[in-house]
Amino acid sequence: MTQPGDYGLPGSLKRVLTEVAAERAAQDAMWGLQDHPDGTGPAYAPEADLAKRAVADTAAEGRLTWRHILHEEVLEAFAEDDADRLRCELIQVAAVAVKWVQDLDRRTQTPGRPATAPAGEA
Repeated sequence: MTQPGDYGLPGSLKRVLTEVAAERAAQDAMWGLQDHPDGTGPAYAPEADLAKRAVADTAAEGRLTWRHILHEEVLEAFAEDDADRLRCELIQVAAVAVKWVQDLDRRTQTPGRPATAPAGEA
């Protein structure tokens, strides 16, 4: 049964988020706790504005791609220096990346065949 957020592929959201959680755990195992500055701020606003324009232009031309959408979200995050707004933008980045993965899975899904197993489970 398809649940909200499954993007037309039953179990898709849970499967992708499980894979993301596994990758995060692997990052912690590899690198431990990391404490870096954000490196973001208004200096990156012009790049974010260009990306927003590119999304609008390519959408109007019927050429919008996931790359355009994710690029815009990432650059919007880069332009933030307020922690709460940066967090919101990063959640949007993560959500777009998850939806892109779901779209890849949906496009490669063969009727009657189970969805792609998470990495390491095949």
